[in-house]
Amino acid sequence: MQPAPPFSCRYSPNVPELLDQLNITLAISTYQAGKVVFISPKEQLSLIQLPRTFEKAMGIALKDELMAIATREEVLVLANDPRLAPAYPAKPKTYDALFMPRATYYTGQIDIHDLDWGDKELYAVNTSFSCIIKIGHQYSFEPIWKPSFISKLASEDRCHLNGMAMQAGKPKYATAFNQGDSPQSWRPEITTSGVLIDIETDNIIADQLAMPHSPRIYDGQIYLLLSATGELVKIDPKTGEKTVINQWDGFLRGMAKAGDYLFIGLSKLRQNSSTFAKLPIAHKASTSGIAIVHLPTGSKVGMIQYMSSVEEIYDVQAIPGVKRPGILNTLKPEYKLGLSTPESSYWARPDKDAQKT
Repeated sequence: MQPAPPFSCRYSPNVPELLDQLNITLAISTYQAGKVVFISPKEQLSLIQLPRTFEKAMGIALKDELMAIATREEVLVLANDPRLAPAYPAKPKTYDALFMPRATYYTGQIDIHDLDWGDKELYAVNTSFSCIIKIGHQYSFEPIWKPSFISKLASEDRCHLNGMAMQAGKPKYATAFNQGDSPQSWRPEITTSGVLIDIETDNIIADQLAMPHSPRIYDGQIYLLLSATGELVKIDPKTGEKTVINQWDGFLRGMAKAGDYLFIGLSKLRQNSSTFAKLPIAHKASTSGIAIVHLPTGSKVGMIQYMSSVEEIYDVQAIPGVKRPGILNTLKPEYKLGLSTPESSYWARPDKDAQKT
């Protein structure tokens, strides 16, 4: 049997129509493949993908026309310029949006996980140093909060702080794998020691969680993913009571909402990992892709399943208002040719002459 072509996937028949009706494109990050992949509907009948290379792509943040991507040593900020899109020299009249690199923050290797825009700042989870940080131009990172059980900042991944939920433009909740204060203390009991923390009060909202990831606030409720059990759960912020919405035989991580639907990332488990081998779903998590849930009912309504290239997904985002966006990285010089001003946009020619679009 011939191997599947790169990024081959199969999907439920209703998925292209759903993305088209919601007027969105999905963006996923896969650090294992080193890609950000756009998944777009094509005339309600099929899906079309655009993978771009970003080294160890992790958290993706969206705000208005801005996108930020956390990579191995940097946070790259891109801006959508729809005026550049139709005249993109490599593929004219193809894209309805085009995300162009506009700034790079050199953070160093701090193992950023979740990433999100606040009112004016860019916030991130610094997993290596067990803290929430602001990304800026003066420092590698600016710590703004650490759990009360972390005694000092050290590059030791003490509790595997990973998730961050925003409220009113500020980080509100965080997830971690345990409450340890020593190097990688979370590894021995990963299936029973996870916590959800209120950042403002430092209170533990819920504990005994099975590898919590991707906390989100939707309609005033806290939702998160329990990766070790493959569960989507809702947490009562007052009592910490956990309600299971649905479950999959997969390692869940990455979640976005569009309309009444959640788009949840599923990853295959690394069979050679001594940590993952302990999980209840260790022998079942053989699928990677996107699960789709109708949130009002909790019902599973669709699936995108990868047959090749994508095995581990970190983040999932829904880009609103575009059905075929493009994106450029900084690995090829063509990104330098797209010039934007508040009034106009230009594609410069390789000979440095400018051609106004």
